[in-house]
Amino acid sequence: MPVNLRPQTGAPAADARLYLKEEELDRAVELLFAATRRFGRGADPILAARGLGPAHYRALSAIRRAEGLPVTALREALGVRKQSLARVLDDLDTAGFVARAPGAQDRRERRLFLTEAGRDVEAEVSTALRDRLAAVFRACGAEAVAGARTVWAALADLGLDDAA
Repeated sequence: MPVNLRPQTGAPAADARLYLKEEELDRAVELLFAATRRFGRGADPILAARGLGPAHYRALSAIRRAEGLPVTALREALGVRKQSLARVLDDLDTAGFVARAPGAQDRRERRLFLTEAGRDVEAEVSTALRDRLAAVFRACGAEAVAGARTVWAALADLGLDDAA
C-alpha cells in the first residue's frame, strides 16, 4: 500500500533563488549516503542476531502496515525484482516470521501476514529506528525536521531515478 510522502499543506515552497554548486551537491550526496548507513546501524545488531538484513526488515515493515498484502503489491511497494523478493520472503518464511495464504478470490495469489515472531522482530527494529530518529529530530528542531521531510518526500515522490 503506497504511503503519501508529499509535504503537508503549508510546507515552505521551493526557493527559486537556490543556486547550488557542484561541490555543495557532492557533499549533500555524501551526507545522504552516510546518514543512510548510520541510521541503518540502529537495526543491524537486532537483525544480525536473527540472520536478517535490511531487506528483510523492509519487507516485514511493509507487511505490518498492510497485513494480507499480496506478494505482487509488496514487490511493487518495495521496488525490487521478483527473484530478490522471493529470496527475502523464503528467508522470512523459514525463520517463522511470515505466513503466506492464498487469496480469497484468486487461490493462486499469495497474501502475506506476519507471525507473532515476525511482529516481535519488526516491532523491536522499528522501535530502535524510531528512537534513533526521534533523538536526531529533537536535536535538530522542528524547522529542520520539516525541511528534511520536504526533501525526503521530493526524493521519494518525484521519480528522480527515472529521470536520467
